[in-house]
Amino acid sequence: MPPMKYSEIVADKLHAAGWSWGYCSAVIKNEWRWIVDAHGHGKRYIVHSDEPLSAFLELEAIML
Repeated sequence: MPPMKYSEIVADKLHAAGWSWGYCSAVIKNEWRWIVDAHGHGKRYIVHSDEPLSAFLELEAIML
């Protein structure tokens, strides 16, 4: 089994804490952006970044 990516570890932590989450990529002003969304407990957090790991790290710092 390959090692887990850190973003998967953060996602597992969010799920264990009762949060629903998702992510997608999009082109905004001619550049790729990653958008990570987590919601639960009456709150919602949305983070944009130029790479998925940075988005998950920022979300982890805000929430956990």
